[in-house]
Amino acid sequence: MSQVLRTLRPPRRKGLWLSLAAVLALIAASAVWLSYVRSAARFNEYPMLVKTDIPTAIDVAPNGVIWFAIEFSNAVGMFENGGIRRIRKRDPNLEVLGLAADNAGRVWVTDTTARAISRISADGEVRSFPLSTPIVRLGRLAVAPDDAVWFTDSLMASVTRLQNGVFTTYSMDQQGATPYGIALDRGGNVWTTLQGPDKLGRISKRGEVTTFDIPTRNSGLGDLTIDPSGAVWFLELRVNKVGRFAEGRFAEFEVPTHSAGLASLAAAPDGSLWFTELGAGKLGRIKNGQVSEYSLPRAGSRPFGVAVDTSNVVWYTDLSGWLGRLIVSR
Repeated sequence: MSQVLRTLRPPRRKGLWLSLAAVLALIAASAVWLSYVRSAARFNEYPMLVKTDIPTAIDVAPNGVIWFAIEFSNAVGMFENGGIRRIRKRDPNLEVLGLAADNAGRVWVTDTTARAISRISADGEVRSFPLSTPIVRLGRLAVAPDDAVWFTDSLMASVTRLQNGVFTTYSMDQQGATPYGIALDRGGNVWTTLQGPDKLGRISKRGEVTTFDIPTRNSGLGDLTIDPSGAVWFLELRVNKVGRFAEGRFAEFEVPTHSAGLASLAAAPDGSLWFTELGAGKLGRIKNGQVSEYSLPRAGSRPFGVAVDTSNVVWYTDLSGWLGRLIVSR
């Protein structure tokens, strides 16, 4: 028996060392992988000039200026030449969800307290276009190549165009329709998310309205954008997914982090799709069908708005009082 034990002990010791070596190799590989991920993503963050400022919607102008809304203030923000500026407006901001820059580098915003759509220039000029309805609940806003401004109003269940000072309204004739996200494709069609019936809505250049059913019911549609290929991307808030609609077909991508709190999304020139995870403190990316996540550098971060510039640099707003930039090299 003792001879058998002596014979068996060396292999056991050898097996133990092999297991330990495997664990060490796994740790080393993990360290290399983490180093690789960190080197591939670089964050820069800039604090708000006023401590109580809450940045929300964001866009990149053609001239490279970063514009963003500031909640509970009477100003909008802009980032240029490495610094933040505040530009005052007449009315206080309340739930400024719609913001987009035009070809001249000016920014357009949904101005709920003034019941208007306002245009603000870098030199501080503000011009407002009052709406005719006494109560509004404005969602997202987009600017077309011809500088027509499009925006959604969930209370009126409509999508409206503002061009040359004239409003043209399109009713979304769907039961319980509450339009929210909005974007324009290269053909001049306007797309929107209809939150109540879980549909995508499309308004053609001739004003014809068509709707498309989302595969996942009760998905809670949110923001919407269109990538350079013409694919329509949208958030599905309740089911923690990002959807894609192209060539008559839907695809859905699950977000790895449970209950991420999807808030906004933006398409990059390189074809990738970026989104914010308000509840998880992360930015997400879909590229070549793969979903990746990037944790913001500060604990308690609350990323809300996101935009991507012509160099594929990602800009985001953090409700805790920061403007951020993410450069991903891979």
